[in-house]
Amino acid sequence: MGTSKLADFLHFDPMDGSIPDRTPVRRYLRDLSSSFADQAACRARLQENPLLYQVTSIEDHTGTGQLHYGLGVLMPGKIGREYFMTKGHFHAWRPAAEVYIGLRGRGLMILEDERTGECRVVPLEANTVVYVPGWTAHRTVNIGEEPLVYWGIFSSEAGHDYGAIGKRNFRIVVVEKDNQPTIMDRSAFLQELGAQSS
Repeated sequence: MGTSKLADFLHFDPMDGSIPDRTPVRRYLRDLSSSFADQAACRARLQENPLLYQVTSIEDHTGTGQLHYGLGVLMPGKIGREYFMTKGHFHAWRPAAEVYIGLRGRGLMILEDERTGECRVVPLEANTVVYVPGWTAHRTVNIGEEPLVYWGIFSSEAGHDYGAIGKRNFRIVVVEKDNQPTIMDRSAFLQELGAQSS
């Protein structure tokens, strides 16, 4: 049995994050170059332009009360010391929440509340669920050595606002330090980079 035209039912592969007969949107380093704090490391990898992540979106049902969902695959790797990550976004309709379900791999989600400025990080890995409240920017980071595969489920009215994060970015970064993932304030990481280059 194949995938129906409208996704009342579909098959997916939790290992590689694929859905038959659906084409994922792929994001490469060039698409996220401004997201990384270490711009020198980013420029050094731009010619290679590695694939960072892909999302296969299911948006067949629209209107009040309907849901959209997407199957994400975030590749392992780093730009300098920063782990591969998604662009991150708010929902255009700010009250919309989202649920992420981890299927494979080891990652983190950065959550930043637009109203209070509070920034926190929670695990997203196989067999976990992360609740993203409304008014909260969210970004996924792969801190493992295999692809991070997950579902995101949200209101069909939520929409995506990448512009607000694109203007100012998240206040924290996840970097490798002493061979392990470390959460740092973005400004402190930039100061550290500046001290190393001088």
